[in-house]
Amino acid sequence: MITIWIKKFFNDPGYRQIRQVFWFAVITLAIHYSYRLWNNSFHYWPIQSWMNDLHIVLTRWVFYQSIWVDQHILNIPLKTSGLTMSFDNGSWIKINGSCSGDKQILQFILLLLIYPGLWKNKLWYIPLGVLIIHCTNILRIVLLSLVSIYKPEWWHFAHNTVLRGMFYVVILALWVIWVERINNREKTP
Repeated sequence: MITIWIKKFFNDPGYRQIRQVFWFAVITLAIHYSYRLWNNSFHYWPIQSWMNDLHIVLTRWVFYQSIWVDQHILNIPLKTSGLTMSFDNGSWIKINGSCSGDKQILQFILLLLIYPGLWKNKLWYIPLGVLIIHCTNILRIVLLSLVSIYKPEWWHFAHNTVLRGMFYVVILALWVIWVERINNREKTP
């Protein structure tokens, strides 16, 4: 019974979209846990210095671009020290390497490289997706700024649950656009 259902799941065209989501989840989880293993156990071997440089660059970009949005768009008064922004109510946000967004960017890149599709489309869609994920990260830090100012008691929930999940919603949305619009565009007459 189970083997019949499995065969049907992987062969029946009626299950195409569910199969697509299944493969998205499998690939995303494999990349997520492989990245953690690579980071925690192998310390980014064999490209440690390159990854450390990438962390520094992306962390600074996220920090300074988030500050710019906070100050110039939202008119939030803040002070900075190193990579920490402090607000008038005494709350603060420190941006470190894990805030850089590099893991999510790498997840998106690998997902698109693994997933079928024409390279001519991947060559423009991957950089666009990377930019969107970076902007999502800036939005995440800006939203954390607002939470820090107006609802500091929600900070841990917002940081660890809601806004971290926002990355995966964006990656899922980019993937859905890839599968349903960009990748299918070449197949339809």
